[in-house]
Amino acid sequence: MKRVAVTGYKPHELGIFDAKHPGIGIIKTAIGERLRTLAENGLEWVMISGQPGVETWAGQAADELRDQFPDLQLALITPFLEQEKNWNEAKKEEYEELQMMADFQVSLTKRPYEAPWQFIERDKFLLRKTDGLLIVYDEENEGSPKFMKRMAEQFADTHPYEILTITADDLQLIAEDMQREQQDASTDY
Repeated sequence: MKRVAVTGYKPHELGIFDAKHPGIGIIKTAIGERLRTLAENGLEWVMISGQPGVETWAGQAADELRDQFPDLQLALITPFLEQEKNWNEAKKEEYEELQMMADFQVSLTKRPYEAPWQFIERDKFLLRKTDGLLIVYDEENEGSPKFMKRMAEQFADTHPYEILTITADDLQLIAEDMQREQQDASTDY
């Protein structure tokens, strides 16, 4: 897989309302581990639309991997101009940092928000331009990623396309591993 799109939940869908929430580190670790494996096998591009939550954390995780994989590139593909216009200051700042990390940026419809069709066009574009989708998603907690997941499944029916999922169980295992590492580190004194 040379190009992967990454998507998933928005922070509020996960009950995350603070940038210091411990769940963010767990999610970034999960994404980073998957992206590392993909990079070891030839991944060249991580493509996101820069929405708050999983997509922002995926961009940050991809950027952190550049120490080991300097050729890994990040594309920021927004559905419309000024997508961050109505976001709070903290989300705008994270988005500005993402923009600085991005190797490529484009707003697909070249105009401000008009209607939901712009999100659909973004999703279609990401499916056409990538070899697979990495999605943080749990069937028992559908939320906004369900639309991209359904579209990717339909696309995969007629195209060679891989869908990789990070589930709640995957996140739980990573949280437990991180907790064990912290306990081991605190007993090493």
